[in-house]
Amino acid sequence: MALPDILRRPLTIPVVGSPLFIVSGPDLVIAQCKAGVIGSFPSLNARPAGVFREWLTRIEAELAEHDATHPDRPSAPFAVNQIVHKSNDRLEEDLQACVDFKVPIVITSLGAREDVNEAIHSYGGIVLHDVINDRFAHKAIEKGADGLIAVAAGAGGHAGTQSPLALLREIRQWFDGPLLLSGAISHGASILAAQTAGADLAYIGSAFISTDEANAVEDYKDMLVASSASDIVYSNLFTGIHGNYLRGSIEAAGMNPDDLPESDPSAMNFGSGGNTGAKVWKDIWGAGQGVGALKRRGTVAELVERLRAEYEEALATPVWTGREAVTVAR
Repeated sequence: MALPDILRRPLTIPVVGSPLFIVSGPDLVIAQCKAGVIGSFPSLNARPAGVFREWLTRIEAELAEHDATHPDRPSAPFAVNQIVHKSNDRLEEDLQACVDFKVPIVITSLGAREDVNEAIHSYGGIVLHDVINDRFAHKAIEKGADGLIAVAAGAGGHAGTQSPLALLREIRQWFDGPLLLSGAISHGASILAAQTAGADLAYIGSAFISTDEANAVEDYKDMLVASSASDIVYSNLFTGIHGNYLRGSIEAAGMNPDDLPESDPSAMNFGSGGNTGAKVWKDIWGAGQGVGALKRRGTVAELVERLRAEYEEALATPVWTGREAVTVAR
């Protein structure tokens, strides 16, 4: 599989921390990169717009300081998420900041545009694009994206409905470039499973929301570690796009999670709670079906170490092939 140099840097585990609306900020991204996984954040989290450049300055400075004092374990690269949808009136301004700072990896969502990809390529950056099916994957690559993030069933926030096994296999039939998998990955063995199924890296979000460095309220973090897959509700009410949310947060907002109305997909709104007084992401909390693997809260470093130990254990565990037991080799 052809990987660009930026994705070939040594990582503690083959993981990209997904950009989490409101939750991902400099504290989380810096901790992720220092722990050896690729950290990311949506540019829209930095408010007002000018704060985005301040965040980039801080992230670059602290990671450079870490690398200077820890040459034996340098930080992982970071990524910025850009919402490529007509509702994002900051796109041009934030894209120019990415060009000026030469952000190494840009993750695009909710639309693929050739001019955005060309701007990132102008300085040698790479673009990874979120997709929920094979048709969108083809469109993204045709418009110049370098890699794909397969957002499969069970992923937190906006997610698709296809099985990760089916989605990865359809894409790998024609695409040999960088491919990440998102969808219920909260355990080291699941990271290995994603790679075995055809992904280069795992794309993990919900697990990082529970960490100390995440910009999430304490009740959100506690609810994550207390929940299981059965507590995840799939609905398009809150933004006009289907996504996965924590049942407890919907109930706390005074709604019945088993009887939610449908929203009009043409009226996307990323800051409301549908026709309710609750605000999505702030009051209605996104989470994926992998929350059942989260048993305790802690720091990013502790989470990454747990995932690394589980990943290494999975690598060393014999797998029955039908003829004999063998260990998985990567």
